[in-house]
Amino acid sequence: MNDHPIAFIGGGNMARSLIGGLLAQGHAPASIHVAEPVPALRDALRADFGVAVFDDGAQAVAGADTWVLATKPQVLRQVCGALASHAQTSAPLVVSIAAGITAAQIERWLGGGIKVVRTMPNTPALLGAGVTGLYASARVDTAGRDFADRLLSAAGKTVWLADEAQMDAVTAVSGSGPAYVFLLTEAMVDAGITEGLAADAARRLALQTVLGAARMLTESDVDAAELRRRVTSPNGTTQAAIEMLEAGGFRGLVKAAIHAARRRGQELSAAND
Repeated sequence: MNDHPIAFIGGGNMARSLIGGLLAQGHAPASIHVAEPVPALRDALRADFGVAVFDDGAQAVAGADTWVLATKPQVLRQVCGALASHAQTSAPLVVSIAAGITAAQIERWLGGGIKVVRTMPNTPALLGAGVTGLYASARVDTAGRDFADRLLSAAGKTVWLADEAQMDAVTAVSGSGPAYVFLLTEAMVDAGITEGLAADAARRLALQTVLGAARMLTESDVDAAELRRRVTSPNGTTQAAIEMLEAGGFRGLVKAAIHAARRRGQELSAAND
């Protein structure tokens, strides 16, 4: 993998995260090519990572047998169209991190016959603490799947899907999921202030509670329901709070929110077709 030429189309935050992970795995900076139209971002990529940067996608993909599509979904069709002739010549493994764009759409926009791995990372990937859902089209062989897994593992955990239709659910649960946690934390801080805590105290208490709870969930073999039961003493303060959340339809709201996010992912895919 360390001498495997890779081209990134787009040099934003998620691309930077993956590039940093590749370098940490021992990948040679000179074999990482990045196409980025914004001069300041190109300069930063060159300065921070020592990778080769270009303002044109065709230059970046020259000689690369893996392409990472890291552009905004709204421009991906145009980007693929401009690179279609190069894709037909080199037959690369294409890894996409664009939300709401199917593997079939990418393959079609690149002229057909292309190996595509569609992925959905989330923003904690910027800290190496993310999780990514992956789906490989039928053309992708075991080596391609392994390479994509190693690439995205640089940003955190990976979960493979057998059915691409599940990718919208991945987007709804984990892709958008950090925002749900941020919203809950924001509400906890506001509530603490309302109950008389100083703002800095409320913020520290809420943030550390979220961090500690997340570690308990990920570092133990106990599921969320049991952990919740263990901290909920009968007739205690936690039970009073949980009963209020349940009475307010907390679970139903979460299900409705994730369903809305999944449907929006489907709509984005259709809109970009």
